[in-house]
Formats: sequence, structure tokens, C-alpha cells
Amino acid sequence: MKLTFLGLPGAGKGTQSAIVSEKLGIPTIATGRILREAISEGTEVGLEAKTFVESGLLVPDLIIIGILNERLAKSDCKNGFILDGVPRTVAQAVSLEADGILLDAVISLEISDDEILERMTGRRVCPNCGAVYHLRDNPSKMGHHCELCGHILAQRSDDLPETVKVRMEAYHEKTKPLKAFYSQRGLLRQIQANAPIAEVTKAIGDALGIKL
Repeated sequence: MKLTFLGLPGAGKGTQSAIVSEKLGIPTIATGRILREAISEGTEVGLEAKTFVESGLLVPDLIIIGILNERLAKSDCKNGFILDGVPRTVAQAVSLEADGILLDAVISLEISDDEILERMTGRRVCPNCGAVYHLRDNPSKMGHHCELCGHILAQRSDDLPETVKVRMEAYHEKTKPLKAFYSQRGLLRQIQANAPIAEVTKAIGDALGIKL
């Protein structure tokens, strides 16, 4: 099965894609990671991408798709895969189809902006040991200090309300036409993600017609 996940930052894409990947025995292909791998391995497409990366420019879709094709040709993808980080735009979706990368379904994790704001802005991390807490869902028993090492907890800059709101606006602007694109093709599966993890996983399985 060939899938991709859509969803706001904090909607649970990473969690759910990892679960589905393990249950189905298919790899999650993260474009950022395979881009770095292609550059470090010095593949033909990787060398093309390196020029843009070193210049601080966005890597063109054509090169991203080329690197993706290199990765999808490996044996672990023969039974399917989950794309992470692509497509993000209709142009990328069209490029994927033109290159023969045809998806079976697009899972869109639906959740309100207010809930995302609560999830993201409530997150606290320990700068010392990396432990993660949440003011509402998983508070530290030591208040503002880490339970594991006692270090004072901090809020990451990308979890500040202003930053989260900007990211949400950017997501909606890019993803609305992308969802419409896949809806027209009958591939979009909208899943209510404001529920316990196991319930969301079951809903994904139901939408795909499989047991997860």
C-alpha cells in the first residue's frame, strides 16, 4: 500500500505513520532524510541537489522526485511505502503522478486549530536530557523541573503561540488545494484526530479497509 499523511504540526502524523508502517511492514520515506543520504552518498541526483543546498536555495521538485525515485526502487518498497514530507503542494502531487508514483490513499488527520495550539504551546522540554512533557497531558511531577534530571524545563521557540499560528496559516494555505486535488481523485481519507491514539489508528484502518 502506498500512502502519505497530511496534517497540522502536532496532529499526530509521525505517531500514526510509525504505527501504520510497523503494522503493514512498509518503510516511511522521509524526503529530508533521503535528500541528506543522496548528497552524502554522492549519487548523480544527490550531487545536483548539493549545489542548491550549499547555496541556501530550495531544491527543485524535479530533483526531489528524482531522489525519491532512487529510494523507492529499493527492495523494501516493493510492497508499499509511506511518504513523509511530500507532496506538500499540488505541483509536487502532479510531478509524483507524472513520474509514475501513484498513491493508494492520502490520510488527512483533521483536528481543530485550537487543539493544535493547546498541544504545541503546552509542550515543555528538558534542555539537559531531552525529556518531553506537556502542561495538560503529561505534566512533570516536579512542576517546572525535569523528573529525570531536575533541570528547569523550557519551551521551544517553535512552540510559541505566535510561531504556531504562522505555521498553521502556512499549512492551511498550501494544503487546502492539495486536499481538493486528492479528493477529486477519490484518494482523500479524512480522519478525526482529536481522539486517543488507538482510536485514530483504528479509524485509519477502517478508512483503508484493513485491520490495524
